[in-house]
Amino acid sequence: MKKKNTITPAAAIRQLRERRDAGMTTAEYAVGTIAACAFAAVLLAILQSGAVQGVVTSVITTALSVSL
Repeated sequence: MKKKNTITPAAAIRQLRERRDAGMTTAEYAVGTIAACAFAAVLLAILQSGAVQGVVTSVITTALSVSL
């Protein structure tokens, strides 16, 4: 009779602990990309608001009017 290749639960846990993940998987890249796009959309909405545009315009105008 041929003996089955069996692994004990302790050996299985040890193998899982020793396995190293190098980098992100495709799913992690997808989640990261979606999060970055969502952050960019929120940032764009904030920068396009009237209050922020006024502040940015004021800062740029002040910076350009300073004499060196």
